[in-house]
Amino acid sequence: MTTVRFIGSGDAFGSGGRLQTCILVDDGDWRALLDCGATSLVGVKAAGIDPASIDVILISHLHGDHFGGLPFWLLDAQFNSRRTTKLRLFGPTGLEPRLRAAMDVLFPGSQRVFEVVDVDIGELRSGATTTVGPATVEVVDVDHACGAPPLALRLTTPGRTVVSYSGDTQWTDRLVDISAGADLFIVETYFFDKVVPWHLSYMTLAANLHRITARRVVATHMSSDVLDRLPELGITAAFDGMEIEL
Repeated sequence: MTTVRFIGSGDAFGSGGRLQTCILVDDGDWRALLDCGATSLVGVKAAGIDPASIDVILISHLHGDHFGGLPFWLLDAQFNSRRTTKLRLFGPTGLEPRLRAAMDVLFPGSQRVFEVVDVDIGELRSGATTTVGPATVEVVDVDHACGAPPLALRLTTPGRTVVSYSGDTQWTDRLVDISAGADLFIVETYFFDKVVPWHLSYMTLAANLHRITARRVVATHMSSDVLDRLPELGITAAFDGMEIEL
């Protein structure tokens, strides 16, 4: 059995008092995070989860509310959890230099952590399948301006559970492909009916739901515009601490 837990289901601005994006996929003896927003370490510890138990962190794109927790995570691995196993970080092209730059800004001199903690940083490329320990990840490019390729992810766990995740994006037909037949499709639903570049509205998603063949669809990354209208959603809305068993 695979459990998916929303450590953080919020947007960049803490709408509704929610933490930033961080989704735990627990396959029993193997754990992954989908994104690691700036509040992720707080959320994981509040949930009583040992950060050192996370095998891999998969990053959809390089905005702070999706990867900004990594500097804190790495320093915690060095000084607190004292991680002894390899931590695998995978994300779009440019992840490593962006992470190193963030560490220099937030904690000057902190790049020494890469000499102390066993970290493997890899790139996810559209159209390719990447082996991540006992799991695999497929990605497609989506549409979200962030200074590096934004990705939607499809994670197949060691137990063969498929979790698909849109990252942040405006509507693209590539979401149909990446979520096809998945056990769970987690999809950004930032606005209710407002159409803006780079983000997805619920009404746009609803107009395309008939094309989505995932067994379950869950909305996340909701602004106050959506949170104020939750009863009107025709799909499940995530909340911090929500668990789904697959």
